[in-house]
Amino acid sequence: MDKWLEVTVETTDAELDDLAAKLTMNGAEGLVLEDEADFKQFLEQNRQYWDYVDDALLERMRGVARIKFYVPDTDQGREEMAAALAGISNPVSVTALREEDWAYGWQKYYHVMEVGQKLAIVPEWEREKGVPDGRTAVYLNPGLTFGTGSHASTQLCLTLLEEVAEPGDAVLDLGCGSGILSIAALNLGAERALGVDIDPKAVDVAYENAALNGIGRDRYTVRAGDVLSDKKLVEELSGTGPYRVVLANIVADVIIPLSAFAGEFLTPGGLFLCSGVISERAGEVRSALERNGLQVQKTLEKDGWTAFLAARS
Repeated sequence: MDKWLEVTVETTDAELDDLAAKLTMNGAEGLVLEDEADFKQFLEQNRQYWDYVDDALLERMRGVARIKFYVPDTDQGREEMAAALAGISNPVSVTALREEDWAYGWQKYYHVMEVGQKLAIVPEWEREKGVPDGRTAVYLNPGLTFGTGSHASTQLCLTLLEEVAEPGDAVLDLGCGSGILSIAALNLGAERALGVDIDPKAVDVAYENAALNGIGRDRYTVRAGDVLSDKKLVEELSGTGPYRVVLANIVADVIIPLSAFAGEFLTPGGLFLCSGVISERAGEVRSALERNGLQVQKTLEKDGWTAFLAARS
């Protein structure tokens, strides 16, 4: 049975977003954010287990928030945890969990989520609840460290994607993770998509999520590799293109060098949608895009994150 470490970082409601951004920049993924409202909801839903709640506990929990993330209970997992916590001075606790314990805890926080004007992200375990009228479902069973659609950077990219998606599109998803972006593109009418992620585990996760949406490997291909350093991978991507849409929900330090050759994957006038950029670096990324022949057409911001829609000149 696989074992995992639940890492809990204590903070306050006011500092919650900033700390989440720092952890994300340090490589932490699959963040679960809990605030005082979550604590009160927990008390209400489980009130059968106690007669009263101590006033001192209620006062101590006032304004308290937590961020949780999960790593394998291995030497490598502990190294990932140490890297994620670098420069973080907040109180931290670590709890060992079995895989099913983690999965159960995640489901408590993950429900049907409407994104933009057209999409609804639906966890597999809530499929029977249906989809809000007029929205296209993206069914997802996220892995332990893969995108769920709850992060602002993913929502920004999905919002831009639904605005520009056209039937018959060919789509390239760089840093695909769970496959959420490329699967959404296919559900919005794209003819085919190719996803790439530096983590080999993403391949199986993305394929499994595609299958939940009735998408087969005849339309969807996933590869593992680093597009910045693997020349053979870049040649493969170029050979399967060009693509009308290229997606990159990564970080500024990857998007900037990627912008130097992203245009090679695009059709003339093709679109490059990038997100995962903290607002403090938005100007730096925009300059890199335009310097490399990608004309910014639209910028979206949310919760300290920025996404760009750029077209190949």
